[in-house]
Amino acid sequence: MWTIGEARVTEIVELTTTSAAHWLLPDATADRVKEIGWLIPTYATAEGKVHMTIRALVVESDGRRILVDTCLGNDKQREVPAWNMLAGPFLDDLSAAGFPPESIDTVLCTHLHVDHVGWNTRLVDGEWVPTFPNARYLFADVEWAHWEREMDDVLRADSIQPVIDAGLVDLVATDAQLTSEVSLVATPGHTPGHVSVAIESGGQRATISGDVSHMVCQAAHPEWGSAFDVIPSQAEATRRAFYDEHADTDTLVLGTHWEPCAGYVKSDGDVWNVVPA
Repeated sequence: MWTIGEARVTEIVELTTTSAAHWLLPDATADRVKEIGWLIPTYATAEGKVHMTIRALVVESDGRRILVDTCLGNDKQREVPAWNMLAGPFLDDLSAAGFPPESIDTVLCTHLHVDHVGWNTRLVDGEWVPTFPNARYLFADVEWAHWEREMDDVLRADSIQPVIDAGLVDLVATDAQLTSEVSLVATPGHTPGHVSVAIESGGQRATISGDVSHMVCQAAHPEWGSAFDVIPSQAEATRRAFYDEHADTDTLVLGTHWEPCAGYVKSDGDVWNVVPA
């Protein structure tokens, strides 16, 4: 748990892996990863495999409980074998951390990829129902405008349409203010309406990255894009701007997939590195 002024952020981990990075970042081969000395052993192994986590982050601010991203979810058919038909304890872990599903009042999806929307719903008596019945589910308007046309039918049916049909979805601007301490920041490219989350309270700052940076090795090689970037050139430009903006500041970066999650960006010549918090 991290405290940013009066706001608090708690991570709920669904899945952590150590594996070759190039399945996600095609340019990030093991040999290239091993060349980035500061990654090892905190962010990668001596063999060039990287640590990566799928997590949700609960932001407590102004009496609100905002769940940022909802991971993969259980019982869902997915093409990635390690993600297929999960039966994990995510909801139990969320409750054990003090956040039973009915206590969440806001769900924010930084974007609408499969590993950020899965626990939007859960399977009950053979039907997909909203996991967080008392929450408003926030999608960026630009993001929904894209995926309304492009979304995979299975993902739509098991993770998106049920919350729409329940009347729980609000479309918001990519710079929306959620509380006096929490706001969205447009970070497009990975997807057209991708957003990060800025937290500012009591003179302290933090940013939840979303997928603007999947792995910290991209600080050393911002040109290493994700195989799932919708607009690769924009994703790289946004990534560079993100690292540059956060470099050498006291803003804590909470990397949605980074393992470990929290770090500070530092300048390193023409690129950057990340120091774990």
